[in-house]
Amino acid sequence: MAEHESLEFGKADFVLLDNVSLEEFLANLKLRFEKGRIYSYIGEVVVSVNPYRAMNIYGRDTVEQYKGRELYERPPHLFAIADAAYKAMKRRNKDTCIVISGESGAGKTEASKYIMQYIAAITNPSQRAEVERVKNMLLKSNCVLEAFGNAKTNRNDNSSRFGKYMDINFDFKGDPIGGHINNYLLEKLVKGAPESLLRSLHIQKDPTAYNYIKVGGMIKSSINDNAEFKAVADAMKVIGFTTEEVHTVYRILATILHLGNLKFGSDGDVTLIENSKLVAVLGELLSTKEENVEKALLYRTVATGRDVIDKQHTDKEASYGRDALAKAIYERLFCWIVGRINDIIEVKNYDARVHGKNTVIGVLDIYGFEIFQNNSFEQFCINYCNEKLQQLFIQLVLKQEQEEYQREGIPWKHIDYFNNQIIVDLVEQQHKGIFSVLDEACMNVGKVTDEMFLQALNGKLAKHAHYTSRKLSPTDKSLEFDRDFRIRHYAGDVVYSVVGFIDKNKDTLFQDFKRLLYNSSNPVLKAMWPEGKLSITEVTKRPLTAATLFKNSMISLVENLASKEPYYVRCIKPNDVKSPLLFEYERCKHQVEYLGLLENLRVRRAGFANRQTYPRFLQRYKMISEFTWPNHDLPSDREAVKRLLQGCGFEHDVAYGKTKVFIRTPRTIFSLEEQRAEMVQRIVLFLQKVWRGTIARMRYRRMRAALIILRAYRRYKVKSYIKEVNRRFKNVRSMKDHGKHVKWPTPPKVLRRFEEALRNIYNRWWAWTLIKGLSPEEMLQIRAKVATLECLKGQRADLGLQRAWEGNYLKRDSPETASSFTLVSSDLQRKDKFMRVLFSCNVRKINRFNKAENRAVLITDRHLYKMDPLKQYKPMKSIPLYNVTGVSVSPGKDQLVVFHTKDSRDLIVCLQGMVPAGESRIGELVGTLLSHFKSLNHWRTQTVVEKRAGMN
Repeated sequence: MAEHESLEFGKADFVLLDNVSLEEFLANLKLRFEKGRIYSYIGEVVVSVNPYRAMNIYGRDTVEQYKGRELYERPPHLFAIADAAYKAMKRRNKDTCIVISGESGAGKTEASKYIMQYIAAITNPSQRAEVERVKNMLLKSNCVLEAFGNAKTNRNDNSSRFGKYMDINFDFKGDPIGGHINNYLLEKLVKGAPESLLRSLHIQKDPTAYNYIKVGGMIKSSINDNAEFKAVADAMKVIGFTTEEVHTVYRILATILHLGNLKFGSDGDVTLIENSKLVAVLGELLSTKEENVEKALLYRTVATGRDVIDKQHTDKEASYGRDALAKAIYERLFCWIVGRINDIIEVKNYDARVHGKNTVIGVLDIYGFEIFQNNSFEQFCINYCNEKLQQLFIQLVLKQEQEEYQREGIPWKHIDYFNNQIIVDLVEQQHKGIFSVLDEACMNVGKVTDEMFLQALNGKLAKHAHYTSRKLSPTDKSLEFDRDFRIRHYAGDVVYSVVGFIDKNKDTLFQDFKRLLYNSSNPVLKAMWPEGKLSITEVTKRPLTAATLFKNSMISLVENLASKEPYYVRCIKPNDVKSPLLFEYERCKHQVEYLGLLENLRVRRAGFANRQTYPRFLQRYKMISEFTWPNHDLPSDREAVKRLLQGCGFEHDVAYGKTKVFIRTPRTIFSLEEQRAEMVQRIVLFLQKVWRGTIARMRYRRMRAALIILRAYRRYKVKSYIKEVNRRFKNVRSMKDHGKHVKWPTPPKVLRRFEEALRNIYNRWWAWTLIKGLSPEEMLQIRAKVATLECLKGQRADLGLQRAWEGNYLKRDSPETASSFTLVSSDLQRKDKFMRVLFSCNVRKINRFNKAENRAVLITDRHLYKMDPLKQYKPMKSIPLYNVTGVSVSPGKDQLVVFHTKDSRDLIVCLQGMVPAGESRIGELVGTLLSHFKSLNHWRTQTVVEKRAGMN
């Protein structure tokens, strides 16, 4: 039962259909195709429907989902069958094979590539270079073989014109160590090659210029020829083809194209080559002489006794020889390419006694059953091949079923099925089969025609139930007299035309061509034609016919497959127009019938529809029963499964094998799945509850532990900080600077505000220690400087804080008039009763007539006086200090001061006459006034410091 697919996508396994009928089978197949589910199961057979579009279901994530899983544990997929084959090979040390079948365009080649991709992805755990090399070779060989063995046809962009069976060899650890390829060739440079290469081969870019490749007309294709050509060239390089070998391949392909364009005519009794310039091109490409090429094309050398004569061809015989040469060259080229790949990838120096058993996974990708409007010898061989594979398929499926029942001790019920051995015998039976009659006709002396071959068939097979012709059925107008015969295949009736059977079976290639190519100076070309070394007079055995060669290869293939444990992929083509949406009912019905899918389904359903090992069954359904959930205590898993099914009431529909439980009807599976789905919801809720509680408790314990640790750590940091502060400031009283140089330790975050308070306490103590020994005059000066700093810091550059502030500067700046100032200040003190002089200095004032005048300013603790120094400092104006509302100074270096008064008659002066010159006294003036007002607690006065740039 494939997991994770609901019934909206149909039944993932056809075994679970309610009724086994062609209509229900196709309805389920159509539903899954329309829902984008291109893979389905019939037990352990994968049914694949070509989606005609790229699908994102083959990436690394998908590989991991299927790696190591049982077939029914994931939705149907090619990766599941590839993993099953790999596990059987690795676990049971058995050779396995994957047989991929279906008609042309059904997606067989793509399926084989994805299977190879999966096997490459799941091996090589240790990234060893040798394993990587082998896997890369196997994957690259696909690209090369497709390029030379596939063709663009009206039905398919990438139609296989050859069958390929590839063995992948694995060591005892399950890593690929090599491989081998067998090919079954039936019958492909122009647009993709670079211009320089085409010029050297005398090839044009237009494909329609060549007779051999323009036969099918203009074919719509999604293939990028340039990219494909480069990919093939790169792959050949990776595999190990030398530059010379690759160039020889191009030369041979070009030779075939040029051969197709040769035209023969006649001049009386003489046969001529009409476009003789091509002969020189062929000689160059084949590395042989031009005259030898011309002679081989126009003459046949015949030995009669001791005499050797050259017999001239008719133009018809020359054309036949030309076409036979082209086909033979291509076949030899393809076989040589396969041989070179095998030389590179085959296992070398492997000793089973040292390295363990060498196991194999085989992948067979071979042409599917073909029914065309005109069916000839090629279709006859293809359909015979499919008959052989179908016979093997039914036999092995039945054999597998019977063996499994016997292993498990379950009684086997005989199953009736159509045995197509009768059709296989019709084709291959000695003396009576169609191949034997054809070979006999080809060996007869004299002129034997296709019509004579048909007459011989009618004589030998007149009473065969699966053979007929117009002579045997005169009223059947679908058959032509002396041309057609019909065979009733397992896949349906096919009418074959005997036209060309004799020539195609002989596939005669004149010995002259073999000698011509053997004598080439190109060593690769020479190696492809070893029989060309025979002299003209040597007698050789008659070569085997194409039919015999093909029959022998098919018998060998079937024997090879029968010796392995098989897995199957059945490919279906949903329509003929390559649409990703169209499901043509009749088209698919025909394929389902001839692929034998219903027979396979009936075989699977005849006994028990589903079987699972006891541990796997319990793992999936144990939650249904109280006796098995969460774990059972019964003697064995078999007893546990028995108790579970009895509890559900299904014991009448099951059988118990030695290692597996067998379930007869799909309805039981569906019922188990429904009960499981219901219980899974309850279990999920229970697990969520338990898990959430567990997570909450874990989170609580972590938080509690973190808080304890945090608290302890904080205490430690606080103690450490306090100890460090105590250590650094322990002897601060005895220090010269009372600890000013001591660096404070960095506090923990929690003590940052505490550190600020501690620093303030220290700073206050340090300041008190400094000022407690100062005189009252020094205290006044300190307070004034502090007031200045608070008010003007950052406003003016020079505040004069580094010098002593004298306050009364008129005596010092003008010693010659000091006595006059002393007398005036004494009179004012007696008169105005002031206690002390706050500030005095010479100033300059601009009067109302914009005339500069020298004046002096005296500020006491009661008044502000403006004096005239030219009149012995006679007071000119007296302003009570309580009338001063503010002082403004500029931010520059000037000494401008504005005293604001209540009556708005401001006094504007500029300090001057300083000794030494340039001394700044603005800071002292502002600080002294601020300190005085603060000491009076006179806060009603607002001191305003204005920035007035540009004032001098």
